[in-house]
Amino acid sequence: MFAIFRGHPNKDLADLGEQHMQHDLQPEDRARLRKAASKVSTHATIGSLLGLGLGLAMAWRIRQNRQQLFNVFRMVSKPTEVVFANGRREPVPDLEPLLRPTRWGDIATYTAFALGGSMLGGEMGLLTGSASATRTITRDPDSRQRIEDAFRLFQVDVLKRQLNVLEREGRERSADSARRRESEADSTSSWERLKDQAGGMVSSLRPSSDNI
Repeated sequence: MFAIFRGHPNKDLADLGEQHMQHDLQPEDRARLRKAASKVSTHATIGSLLGLGLGLAMAWRIRQNRQQLFNVFRMVSKPTEVVFANGRREPVPDLEPLLRPTRWGDIATYTAFALGGSMLGGEMGLLTGSASATRTITRDPDSRQRIEDAFRLFQVDVLKRQLNVLEREGRERSADSARRRESEADSTSSWERLKDQAGGMVSSLRPSSDNI
């Protein structure tokens, strides 16, 4: 939802990344990455707060405009009926209750603008924070190279883990298929034995029927 509340979706991958940070990077590289991460978080936080304030200010402005429009509409003279050419008269409905600002309308306006402003501001802060973090990481070419190498090793380990998971799932599916085939074979053999026993019983009953 909000960029300020985003975290890493997988704890195992986060732990794996922390291991690579400790073993493949130097202390100044880790400090540079933490500084870049803090910039992203700071920009997202500031952007969300600014967006929230801007949304509330816009909602207040719209509320004031609606109130002023309603006051003007209430003060002007309004027709009460319409007279047609044939002399028929029809009353004009009173629109004042429909245009009057309500508490629920104000709540909906403030909520919508606050949420929209927070989301927009947070995303803009995330973009500016990412740009600032990129400049922080790429400022030193040597540090940038070490960070890129560590990230490639991290990607290799992630792919290895995914491959192991796929292989394990494949072995489990193969074992399940083998068990199902064995179960089906046992069921077929049991059915054949039952047919043979029924045939033997019928054969044993035939001589008795002939004697009768």
